[in-house]
Amino acid sequence: MKRPAAFIAGTGHAVPRRVVTNADIAAMGVDTNDEWIIERTGIRQRHIAGDGETLTSIAADAARQAMTRAGVHPGEVDIIILGTASPDHLLPATAVEVQTALGCSRAAAFDLSAACSGWLYSTIVAESLIANGTANTVLVIGAERLSGIVDWTDRNTCIVFGDGAGATVMRRSEGQRGVLSHFMRSDGALAELLWRPAGGGVLPFSPETFAQRQHYVHMSGREVFKHAVRSMAEATDRALDAARLTAADVDLLIPHQANVRIIEATAKHAGIPMEKVFVNVDRFGNTSAASIPIALNDAVEQGLVKEGMTVLFAAFGAGFTWGSLVVRF
Repeated sequence: MKRPAAFIAGTGHAVPRRVVTNADIAAMGVDTNDEWIIERTGIRQRHIAGDGETLTSIAADAARQAMTRAGVHPGEVDIIILGTASPDHLLPATAVEVQTALGCSRAAAFDLSAACSGWLYSTIVAESLIANGTANTVLVIGAERLSGIVDWTDRNTCIVFGDGAGATVMRRSEGQRGVLSHFMRSDGALAELLWRPAGGGVLPFSPETFAQRQHYVHMSGREVFKHAVRSMAEATDRALDAARLTAADVDLLIPHQANVRIIEATAKHAGIPMEKVFVNVDRFGNTSAASIPIALNDAVEQGLVKEGMTVLFAAFGAGFTWGSLVVRF
């Protein structure tokens, strides 16, 4: 097993003030109810951004908390990586706006687009940059404001997604704690099972695309579920094999919080009992790139992540993208 090059020095998360329950969605006229949503997803509520709550502001709030816990001041941050599928602007990267909000004037900043795998991919990039000597301190953020690109008349998507941000500070490791292994993969042949058709160079926004609701997220739920379970199972196997560990060595599994059935299927395949799996999808919904760092910080605040523990992370998202990460705290 290789000596870790980087470790997670601090965590944080932030969510919008407004909480939208399943009953609230049903009251909007969506053909659904609380029991139906809970049975299929395990979600009971989600946070939805209001006026003035931008992706930048939510991401910056999460980052400040992580930096404070890591004991890192803005001038120490070498690089900021923001994983997101819902940036404030298509140009420039939202990461540079977060950089300005935080006062990290000497940092390089960029967005990384891998949908729900965004934070995990970003963490792997951060670890690599630290390992090769490019950086000593990297701020990694997963943040989404999906409420702006979700069709609130489509029960396949509007019941699932929420807004929020999670952040971690990665620093050079001097001991045995840190990233032990990682795995990434993608399959663009399946992109149209979960995508936002309009808004890019191929199909720019137009009166026609708005009329056809192509500016919203479209998802083929059953197919996504099938591929998510298979891909996250592969990811857990590959990361554990690379770290020369087994399921018995894992103290906590923190998966992407897509829905509770995917989480349960992933844990079953990995051979990890549900009492070792952290789940908060019921309170936050699927926050895409933000879901794992929000869950990590939630687990930290509950005292469930302690020094010396081995934590397995696994994600799956649009693209399709998927991956995993083994970290010793």
